[in-house]
Amino acid sequence: MSRYAHTQVWPPHGVETLPWRQQSRGGTRADRMLSEVDASIPPFIRELDYLPPLSVLMAMERALLVVAQADTDAEGHSDVLSHFMVRSESVASSKIERLAASAEDYARALGGQKSNSSAVSMVAASAALHELITDVGNRGSFVVDDLLRAHHALMAHDLAESANAGRFRDMQNWIGGSDFAPRDALHVPPVPGRVEGLMEDLIHYLNRDDIPVMVQAAIGHAQFESIHAFTDGNGRIGRALVSAILHRRGVTRNAVIPLASGLLARRDDYFTALGVYRLGDPAPLIDLFARSAQAAAECARETISRITSMPHEWQAELRPRLGSTMELLIDAFFDHPVLNTAEIEHLTGASERQAFRAVDQLEAAGFLREVTGRKRNRVWVASEVLAELDDLERRILRRMAALGADG
Repeated sequence: MSRYAHTQVWPPHGVETLPWRQQSRGGTRADRMLSEVDASIPPFIRELDYLPPLSVLMAMERALLVVAQADTDAEGHSDVLSHFMVRSESVASSKIERLAASAEDYARALGGQKSNSSAVSMVAASAALHELITDVGNRGSFVVDDLLRAHHALMAHDLAESANAGRFRDMQNWIGGSDFAPRDALHVPPVPGRVEGLMEDLIHYLNRDDIPVMVQAAIGHAQFESIHAFTDGNGRIGRALVSAILHRRGVTRNAVIPLASGLLARRDDYFTALGVYRLGDPAPLIDLFARSAQAAAECARETISRITSMPHEWQAELRPRLGSTMELLIDAFFDHPVLNTAEIEHLTGASERQAFRAVDQLEAAGFLREVTGRKRNRVWVASEVLAELDDLERRILRRMAALGADG
């Protein structure tokens, strides 16, 4: 018997068989000869209730406790830590989609350089997550336009997808299988004509306050992924949705918990659980979300401690004069760990000569690193902060492995 066994049911997705014809010729003969496709019909969930089995409820309880502790740790440093955690969450979410870039590539993209398309996409994912959390937090509820604006922020500068940025799809899409037809696809989302109604139903579900928050986050995410409302970017918007749910329900107020890093550590299990949800069982996905949230929050507490101590350590080692350019620069790099030339001059208010004398001193001491190798349009990063971004992800990966063994 499955450890998720229980009596409460959740409706599986329906299926409708539709005629299929390629819009443009391509692929194998089997792709070109495909004449029909089985498209999914997700259930309407706005009024549905679901209570997972006891083992999952206990995992949820453990997760919410440590998430609350991490969020309390971030109090008083919310702006700095929120930006850091948004970046951590967005980088991991992008890696789930096989978008890979080094920390330095990501830093260059934050500084305005666009030479690495994956890094640029990661920066766009950060902007989308911040947009969604801010909009939902300010209003206290979701509306459809929140997701459209977040998707626009994510895809507006994507050369292949910019025309579709910020609007629901008007074409059939699919996951897996052939690139040229939905042959042998893992999931064929509903036809475009069903998207708007399903999204309105989902928004109603997301605005309920009578559902356990981890259940709402996991089911809301899975339902969104099943609808696949956009031509591209659904995974990243769907995972941003989770952070916005936790924020709206008051679980997080000061920082984003990088739950996507936990999902990245169990990527195959994550996609399998989404498939099981479509068969009518949300429990494995809720359990994975709870474990990911617990691992991310436990590791985030260590990161919060490290980051909040950094400026004090820098000040103690460098002993800048009160009100000096170096003191201003230390504060600037704590608030904004990636800065370009213009930003450094603006934030310090110092002359170019004064600003870059302080930059040279911080670079010589190992606190800053220039990442472009250029003489113009240079970008500096706070080395320890950049290293912490990678280290947090590694620690979450190890913690997920330990939680998996425990379970």
